[in-house]
Amino acid sequence: MKRVPLLINGEFVDSSSAENIEVTNPADNSVIAQAPCATDTEVEQAIATAQRAFENWKDVPVTQRARLMMRYQALLKEHHDEIATLLASETGKTFDDAKGDVWRGIEVVEQAMNVPSLMMGETAENVARGIDTYSFIQPLGVCAGITPFNFPAMIPLWMFPLAIACGNTFVLKPSEQDPLTPTRLAELFLEAGAPPGVLNVIHGGKEQVEPLLTDPRIKAVSFVGSVPVGQHIYRTATANMKRAQCFAGAKNHTVIMPDANKEHVLNNLVGASVGAAGQRCMAISVAVFVGEAEKWIPELVERIAKVKPGLWNDEKAGFGPLISPQAKQRVLRLIQEGKSQGANCLLDGSQFSVKGYESGNWVGPTVFSDVTTKMSIYREEIFGPVLSCMSVASLDDALTLVNNNPYGNGTSIFTNSGAAARKYQSNVEVGQVGINVPIPVPLPFFSFTGWKNSFYGDLHAYGKQAIRFYSETKTITSRWLEDDVPGGPNLTISID
Repeated sequence: MKRVPLLINGEFVDSSSAENIEVTNPADNSVIAQAPCATDTEVEQAIATAQRAFENWKDVPVTQRARLMMRYQALLKEHHDEIATLLASETGKTFDDAKGDVWRGIEVVEQAMNVPSLMMGETAENVARGIDTYSFIQPLGVCAGITPFNFPAMIPLWMFPLAIACGNTFVLKPSEQDPLTPTRLAELFLEAGAPPGVLNVIHGGKEQVEPLLTDPRIKAVSFVGSVPVGQHIYRTATANMKRAQCFAGAKNHTVIMPDANKEHVLNNLVGASVGAAGQRCMAISVAVFVGEAEKWIPELVERIAKVKPGLWNDEKAGFGPLISPQAKQRVLRLIQEGKSQGANCLLDGSQFSVKGYESGNWVGPTVFSDVTTKMSIYREEIFGPVLSCMSVASLDDALTLVNNNPYGNGTSIFTNSGAAARKYQSNVEVGQVGINVPIPVPLPFFSFTGWKNSFYGDLHAYGKQAIRFYSETKTITSRWLEDDVPGGPNLTISID
């Protein structure tokens, strides 16, 4: 049985812990590895190592840090399909989804390659007579990242490359459900030339996370996961005087106007709702049909019904299994509650299975109509291949519906009206808006900007905001007296 190693001080080591978490293949729940729960001593070693490494790493020229990212990006591209295969085997994602996961992470590393220009300060000459002011952007110290199961390549790559490019060192605690992919990312980072201690990786659960939130040597914490855990991490980290950025739950609505291109809408809604088994924080889980557009619902159901889950290497599979039996049971509970609370189940995937893999965590595509805001399938983040369809009379009604929801991660509108699109983008209380684009995840030179209960913090992931999150600004005001000019006081310089 493969036991996932820890990375401490530039070496992969076998944990001395006797406590392990089983890593399973979601397609049949067979055990493929064991992730050790790092001991208190090992967590302490990871933090201490990162602190020592910071003393040297912060002084490495920013151009050298950028070149490390260049080498790392090249290695990630070279091993792209290999990483995607590993990722698919432990998450159940289809190969195409897995490749997309890896590629979106590579794009963030490409942004980290631009760190010299991103860390440039500002200068103003003669703010007063003979006085200049300028600023430097400097690293914080040791940073930590706690990442979820659903994007085991992309989300770690949201965090440690940018933090390290800024001159920080990093302790990563990846999801215990799929730690093999982050471990491979760390191996390639060392191969790219990362010095010992700059990146450290520990495994485990809540007990291993708590020291990252309380240890005074850690200056900033990044997290992606559920609302309750995100709230706990934000409260604990900030109570211990740390910066924190916590990306939490979502309930993403797409609004379909009757003037939209029907073919474009239906084609996009299929993948955006049930793709990746709905296990995406930006998945569309609520489709809001305005006016006559509700007539398109039956045709949407027909198209979604053609999407069949399957194994990661099945080219015909639309998506894979859910990550765990617990995740499956949660989705099945919500499907049943949707039925019992009065929603119309137009497509029911609760009995779906794959031949020969009946013990896997399979749920087929599911669609409800006549959903109300009081139903649990609307109130809760399902995180499964379930789409709720709702009907409203006007764009104003759609805006009210979306803005009354406690989440604000992503939303989209499909329309051929520039006026409707502008009104929606200006008035919707959601951080990321798509116009005729179903899942508006920004490229890494922008930032991932969830609002409301989808995000706790002030500075978001990647883009310019991430550079600000992982750095501090030092402002210098300087004045040089005339006597300091070479040649002494006899040299006269007029400043009038």
